[in-house]
Amino acid sequence: MTSSAVQPAPTPDTLTVPAEPAAAAPAVAPAAVTAPQEKAPQAKAPQAKAPQAKAPVAGEGQKNLNLETFAQNLAQMVEEGGKAMAAYLAPREAGKTDDLADDIADALKTVGQVAEYWMTDPQRSIEAQSRLMTGYLSVWANTVKKLAGEPVEPVAAPEPRDQRFKDQGWSESPIFDALKQAYLVTSHWAEDMVKEADGLDPHVRHKAEFLVKQISNAVSPSNFVLTNPELIRETLSSSGENLVKGMKNLTEDLVEGNGTLRIRQTDMNAFAVGRNLALTSGKVIFENELMQLIQYAPTTPTVKKTPVLIVPPWINKFYILDLTPEKSLIKWLVDQGVTVFTISWVNPDARLATKGFDDYMRDGIMAALDTVAIASGERQVHTVGYCVGGTLLAATLAYMAETGDDRIASSTFLTTQIDFTHAGDLKVFVDEEQLSILERKMKSTGYLEGSKMASAFNLLRSNDLIWPYVVNNYLKGKDPFPFDLLYWNADPTRMPAANHSYYLRNCYLSNNIAKGKAELAGVTLDMRKVTIPVYSLATREDHIAPPKSVYVGANLLSGPVRYVLAGSGHIAGVVNPPAKMKYQYWADGPAGGDYEGWLDGAQEHKGSWWPDWLAWFSALSPQDVPAREVGGGRLTPIEDAPGRYVKQRS
Repeated sequence: MTSSAVQPAPTPDTLTVPAEPAAAAPAVAPAAVTAPQEKAPQAKAPQAKAPQAKAPVAGEGQKNLNLETFAQNLAQMVEEGGKAMAAYLAPREAGKTDDLADDIADALKTVGQVAEYWMTDPQRSIEAQSRLMTGYLSVWANTVKKLAGEPVEPVAAPEPRDQRFKDQGWSESPIFDALKQAYLVTSHWAEDMVKEADGLDPHVRHKAEFLVKQISNAVSPSNFVLTNPELIRETLSSSGENLVKGMKNLTEDLVEGNGTLRIRQTDMNAFAVGRNLALTSGKVIFENELMQLIQYAPTTPTVKKTPVLIVPPWINKFYILDLTPEKSLIKWLVDQGVTVFTISWVNPDARLATKGFDDYMRDGIMAALDTVAIASGERQVHTVGYCVGGTLLAATLAYMAETGDDRIASSTFLTTQIDFTHAGDLKVFVDEEQLSILERKMKSTGYLEGSKMASAFNLLRSNDLIWPYVVNNYLKGKDPFPFDLLYWNADPTRMPAANHSYYLRNCYLSNNIAKGKAELAGVTLDMRKVTIPVYSLATREDHIAPPKSVYVGANLLSGPVRYVLAGSGHIAGVVNPPAKMKYQYWADGPAGGDYEGWLDGAQEHKGSWWPDWLAWFSALSPQDVPAREVGGGRLTPIEDAPGRYVKQRS
């Protein structure tokens, strides 16, 4: 299941986004940003006059509908629909192929195994159907009572965080309330069918649960004009102009995606790297074909003696840690007197197809360590790894432990998995059959398009990162709200075929790094030999690096580990400046036990984890020295930060 049908912008990170993304910055998933929701219009409808006609709207009485304008807009919508179809077909007529066949075949095979369990026993199948019909009859009975004015409790209710049914029309109108409940009854029934199918392989069950959830999310009545009271109001009040604008947005997104739907999650013209993002002052002091190394200029008269090297993920770009100055972790560290270096990975093309994990270690982390030593005059370095950058860093630590290299004094892992036993829903995309298909496709190009990985990340939270934007952009006809996190999220990078294959096989498929079976540059990796101090940060609502997975991996290490759990998700839990006083973090749970025991005994603290990290770091690096000039007088800067590599678009 390679997930190529829809290609919205990436998220590594999983974000939580707003139910009304055009109205304000979203609610984030996994809870990165919260913002107010757009309120549905509540205007009272006057009596219709020719050439206008009255139309009923749930919970709103009547709205004015200009029939002539509506007819013109419908005709224009059809015309725009033709342009959208042309944008979809043009690259296919030129020879472009789709990846849908493999995805659909895998999905049918998975769902078929669940169906086989129920169909092989007629009695079991009848009982399942009876349960569904009982739910429908209960919804119908409640609807009749509600129409008669009787108060009733719902048969099924959405989760409190479910933004799809927040509009008043879903509860005020008995008809739309019944439609909502019938949908929820069906969704819960389908989920139960998977859970109760005995004898399924655990991986097949996991895939089936994920597929059922995706299908359920896609067919929600909130995603269609005629079954969504808010969209009906919008269409009537604008005489269909929303549908015309929505079809234009659809065409633009198909053109932008070269025939593949690339859903816009933000205004891509509102931001630019180096203009209003990634503004922390610094210089590129080294580069090779895989990365540039940036050193940031000091802002304090003295700095910590031992510098810090940041290893970001190559799946996304480093400037998530250097967004606006108010949100920048890099700027905050510099302002605390830390000498900061960061790797900026190249956006690779087919020329780098054979570059693997060992190349990223040697030409990435090792080359950076050599350069930091020259620029700072310090032999040892503290390191910070984020997400898959942290996984590479952990593997590098095991390699260095085996080869007697002690240049890294400590490591901080931000939402980093070392053990992938509990890696979450991303594992549904990884099995031998799916990997073989993916590797065959990567062989033809030399890399994996960033949008492919983006689709997988977005599917983890499709009700936050896909369907709200479908409704907003194409049905409401609105433009998405300018949002820096989502701009970064829509700025993906490609991945070299060899590197991505190693990562998926040795982490998600076989968990070889945790098992001590992985090799890097000819050395077998044993995480137990890593004895340096480690600060391991997880985030509570992370669907990419679940907190239990991070905890289990951190406990493979033999040195002192400070495990900290931040509130929110993969992005917002990390990018949480102290001045905002948002979220919280948990620390100091009992060591040596399981994750649940640690969480039960951990202490909650309000606000950002950043000051906690600084206290931990300062205890390891208490000595101050005069602030260093960029390059240390030994290296000639190549260009200003953030450099060329990060500006290369896919």
